[in-house]
This record gives sequence, structure tokens and C-alpha cells, in this order.
Amino acid sequence: MSHYYTEDPSSPLKTRTIEVCIRGHCFKFITASGVFSFGKLDRGTELLLKSMVLERGWRVLDLGCGYGVIGIVASRFVSYVVMTDINRRAVSIARKNLKINNVRNAEVRWGNLYEPVENEKFDAIITNPPVHAGKDVLREIVINAPQHLNDGGMLQLVIKTSQGARYIKSLMEEKFTEVMELAKGSGYRVYAGIA
Repeated sequence: MSHYYTEDPSSPLKTRTIEVCIRGHCFKFITASGVFSFGKLDRGTELLLKSMVLERGWRVLDLGCGYGVIGIVASRFVSYVVMTDINRRAVSIARKNLKINNVRNAEVRWGNLYEPVENEKFDAIITNPPVHAGKDVLREIVINAPQHLNDGGMLQLVIKTSQGARYIKSLMEEKFTEVMELAKGSGYRVYAGIA
């Protein structure tokens, strides 16, 4: 288990606020130690934010939300966002970031992967998956995504080319009717699988 893919990070809490301007909007985020990408916007997440497909009426799941950047950016373009994370510190920080950014069409839930949304469906599941948590976790994210997607819904994820992009793409090709590469750059690839 990675330090951020854990229920209760053991590192002392430190916070740092960052500002991000992306897709025509500016945001402020509290980032925290023990939560992925402390003090900065991760390059993979930035590529995903720039290339993710969003539609006005959609209901979106930000899976493994960390401090909430994907869900909060998505909230400006869709109807509703559910954000989930196993890391209690991440959930707490993401809730603060909803308030800071005046987001009213999103909520944060605590729990592992799809557990907090057990019987719910979405138009898109968007994630920067916790690669360091291991292949089993990545596999679970991909193979369980279709049962949480509406017909034609999309799993959108970013993965480092050197950390399993080929593996993820082949898993997605097994489970989805179509798989596309939405973007690549800085050693990352963004894939979308259509249910």
C-alpha cells in the first residue's frame, strides 16, 4: 500500500495551498501531506484535466479524488459529481476544497474504490489511479467500472507510460466496447473506455 492509498495516513499533517487555472477557470486548492501530489498539480492529472470529456447533463464519479482537483474542475461542466477516497485525510481536505471553490453540485464520500457508490451509475468515471497500490487495485478499477456506468458512459483515466499503460489499455479493451487515447504527453497517456 502506498502512503496515500491508506485509510489514515501516519505522516504529520502539513498543508499548502495552490492555485490552478485550467479550462478557462481558476481554482484554489488546499493540498496535504499524506494525500497524493502534495503542494503541486501532478503532470498526469493536469493532462487528464485538459483532455477529459465532459457533458453538461452528466453525473460524474471522481474515483480516488485525493484533494479533489478532478471532481472540482469537472463540477464546472457537468450536473453533479460524486468524489470518493479511501484516505480520510483526503476526504476532509476535498470537502474543504469544495467550500473554498464554492462548489454546490458535488459531494465527497469516504470508502474504498466503488464501495461508497455501490448501486449507483454515472455517465463518466474519471480517475488518476493509485498506481503504487499495485496491479490488483488498477484491475479492480477497470473491471468494475462498466457496472457503474450508464450505456455509452466512459471510464477516463491517466497512466504513466512506464507504469503500466499497456497493461491498463489491454484490460480496458477486454471490458469496454471501444477504447480511445484522449491525450499523451510528459510520459503519460489518457485513455477512455466506452461502456
